[in-house]
Amino acid sequence: MQNTTRLLIERSPWDDQDIGIPYPTSFHPRQDEDVRQWQDYVRNRTRSNLFGYAGGPRKQFSNDFRQILLQQCDESGSCKALDCSNGKCDHPKPVMDLFLDSTFCLQPRGDSFTRRSTFDALLAGCIPVFFWTQSAYIQYYWHLPADPSSYSIFISKDAIKNGTSIKQVLLDLPEDKLTAMQSTVAELIPSIIYANPQSSFTKTADAFDLAIKGVVNRVTARLYPST
Repeated sequence: MQNTTRLLIERSPWDDQDIGIPYPTSFHPRQDEDVRQWQDYVRNRTRSNLFGYAGGPRKQFSNDFRQILLQQCDESGSCKALDCSNGKCDHPKPVMDLFLDSTFCLQPRGDSFTRRSTFDALLAGCIPVFFWTQSAYIQYYWHLPADPSSYSIFISKDAIKNGTSIKQVLLDLPEDKLTAMQSTVAELIPSIIYANPQSSFTKTADAFDLAIKGVVNRVTARLYPST
């Protein structure tokens, strides 16, 4: 069992046998062209919100971080929020509509450090904003770029609690950096989706392909450590 590789939607950072793989989204293309057309669509999308947030407050917690995000969103004049309490986000359409209309998408931790919303945002071409490094940076080595700053923004939760303005951080991002990040997000879309089981991909490597390739490479490295 010491050689067993476990593929999980959230890995333990203390267990080298755990490998994080993307949460499934609702997009399961059948052909390479489906992926290319979707990438072109998100690249050319006109986004009316500087940032967006899909999530519900947790009133049972004192100093609820999600409530802080909602408050900043409401007060910014540049953000749109979708309240996901009472199952309002169970259907993908309202979430995807929000993310497609937003340049940045806030991604606090969910019940655990990661959340499916991160991958819905990336699929929509929306740059994720993280507040915990465990939400992505130490999770998805095989599927996301090695340089977190190439596709995401990080603002520590403590900075937010101490009054850092999310809106100002995002507005301070240079235009050329923003353009580069949007390009990177669009390019990585194939690596975070799972193709339809009856797909006929010939050029596209999806999340499943990358996971299998990673497992094979791990096995090979253990069998032939000197190669």
